[in-house]
Amino acid sequence: MDITLFDYDLPPGYIAQEPLKERDHSKLMILNKETGAIENRKFFHIVDFLQPGDLIVLNNSKVLPVRLYGYKKNTGGKIETLLIKPISDYQWEVLLKPGKRIHCGTKIFFSTQLEAEVISKNDKDGTYLINMQANGDFHKILYEIGKMPTPPYIKKELVKTSFYQTVYASREGSIAAPTAGFHFTEKLLQEIKDKDVKIIFLTLHIGRGTFEKMRVEQVEKHKMKSELFTISAENARIVNKAMQDGRRIIGVGTSVTRALESSFKQGRIVAGMNWTDLFIYPGFRFKIIKALITNFHLPRSTPLMLASAFAGRENLLNAYHEAIQKEYRFYSFGDAMFII
Repeated sequence: MDITLFDYDLPPGYIAQEPLKERDHSKLMILNKETGAIENRKFFHIVDFLQPGDLIVLNNSKVLPVRLYGYKKNTGGKIETLLIKPISDYQWEVLLKPGKRIHCGTKIFFSTQLEAEVISKNDKDGTYLINMQANGDFHKILYEIGKMPTPPYIKKELVKTSFYQTVYASREGSIAAPTAGFHFTEKLLQEIKDKDVKIIFLTLHIGRGTFEKMRVEQVEKHKMKSELFTISAENARIVNKAMQDGRRIIGVGTSVTRALESSFKQGRIVAGMNWTDLFIYPGFRFKIIKALITNFHLPRSTPLMLASAFAGRENLLNAYHEAIQKEYRFYSFGDAMFII
């Protein structure tokens, strides 16, 4: 499948640079994946499209402030560090920018409380391994000097770090937010519960795999980086009961969808902590979710592939075309789509 089938032109100015003050007032496009029919609403109207007995699954992962700015101790050259994955208490897999002139043994100064030394480089994926040297509690220092790892297309500085978290974020570990959940408020969640719709949480720590640009010509050749997810025994039981009863299971975001579909074994959801490198693209047979809440994604991105697999590529790209005509806001801080 040619990667160019998942291109579309987005006019300048359509990429949302900050969230709306009232999260649930974002635009909401309802897309019927069977007919391609479209309705345009506000996100708080989603209650009208939910039914008693529905099960909504949210990702409660919390973003860590993993972008650090420092400089080389020997030359003073500036270095931007993105912490990707902890290997041990003080050893991290990272991306360094600019990375071409960084060698093993390079020492990086972040603050009087935190320094690091480059241990090795992975030439295959461009990542580095660094040892952190903290004068105090590393976690506390990270929150003091680290910045939220907003995507590069967001040029505006965040006024509050909470803007890049869902209102229900509780389990630290992501380096990117589960953005489909941005549109929910505490009030809206309560209104949904009042309609006898069940809400549960799983945790998938979003890593490099979700936002990494696809660099292949054929979609099938792309390989996802692994991400860690956890589903509790109680919530696995709830999902399995909903499946048994034939009730609608609604995934909020591509991370939830990948976690649920990855945990499906022999006809049921299996609880536990696991790694997933599941890449969902058109042709995939969904076994768990019956509806999907998602944002408007970048061309040639893995979230766009998943949404295309669920809605149908032509349906989805037609919906994107209408979203542009209707001046929807795109990407992380943008508007939402409910695919039913």
